[in-house]
Amino acid sequence: MKIPLLDLKTQYHSIEKEIKGAVEEVLQSGYYILGPNVKALEEEIAKYCRVKYGVGVASGTDALRLSLIALEIGEGDEVITTPFTFIATAEIISQVGAIPVFADIDEKTFNLDPEKVKHVITPKTRAILPVHIFGQPANIAPLLNLAKTYNLKVIEDAAQSFGAKYKDSSSNSVWRKVGSLGDAGAFSFFPTKNLGGFGDGGMVVTQSKQVAEKLKLLRAHGGSTNNYSYSLLGYNSRLDELQAAILRVKLKFVDQWIAQRKEKAHLYSNLLSSPSLPVETPSEMSYSSHTFCVYTIRTPYRDKLKQYLEEEGVKTKIYYPIPLHLQEVYRKLGYHKGDFPVAEKACQEVLSLPIYPELKEKEIHYIVDKINKFFCGSFK
Repeated sequence: MKIPLLDLKTQYHSIEKEIKGAVEEVLQSGYYILGPNVKALEEEIAKYCRVKYGVGVASGTDALRLSLIALEIGEGDEVITTPFTFIATAEIISQVGAIPVFADIDEKTFNLDPEKVKHVITPKTRAILPVHIFGQPANIAPLLNLAKTYNLKVIEDAAQSFGAKYKDSSSNSVWRKVGSLGDAGAFSFFPTKNLGGFGDGGMVVTQSKQVAEKLKLLRAHGGSTNNYSYSLLGYNSRLDELQAAILRVKLKFVDQWIAQRKEKAHLYSNLLSSPSLPVETPSEMSYSSHTFCVYTIRTPYRDKLKQYLEEEGVKTKIYYPIPLHLQEVYRKLGYHKGDFPVAEKACQEVLSLPIYPELKEKEIHYIVDKINKFFCGSFK
């Protein structure tokens, strides 16, 4: 049996008629950049996240970068983030002239550990940039408390967690969507995400009118192309109409797809729950609702298990094999092996299995059966 890590074709065929209709309308309209579909998508996602503003941009990376600039984070400022994430989270800090400062992660969630964050705050710290990794919300209430205490901004990297929810049980708060908790939340619409387009795209959500207006300037060269008047140095980071139209169709199905992802994830976890298996399944915390954009197990036999599953037709992926503080590009920051032991150990043990709404139950059984056979044999 051949099982891909992700099957985007099947999802497309399930909504093909609506997608083609939406694309055809855009083609006939003559509006291709920042048109009515972008405006409508911004309003729909703002409503979905229960915030006042959404600003569409060209990618999830730009959503992060422009958020930092809009919040006036720049040269010499320190931004605390996780070493266990995609490079974009840290590179945008460097690209605006700020300095990434890493803190170790929580062993169960792979997200920033608030206790570790507390110990790296300095007078130069201006912001905290937590990542809601794999669809699992970070424990953000303690981070927001730190931000309030030290007058810091909080930018949420919610690229992998569209639709995930968080609840601060200590204050009996209602469930809130990730992205709506800090000063700004950044989403990616890369095709592999819970809400994925047919190319690059992103959005920033915020409660601040001032931040939203600045983001709109930044995404379009810093001013108005109608009268060629510019008030600040900006970027070309506009969300196009085709992507917005496609995303508007898919937004209607995203909660259904997330529910299906959860069903697949729970089946995996139930089947992998045997104490004899040296496999740790994803944790689900009381304060969060996991969307399982990625289903990631961990095992000390990761590399050999990955090789075996690939030979048996099961595609897997390692997110992430090298923590950011040990990447060559960040050698100049002076970090060393052993500085963040939890993140470093995770990089040696994590393995992501196939998960998508259309994944069949029999395919999950096949994958788990192969994992069981691996550990029952002499492969490890």
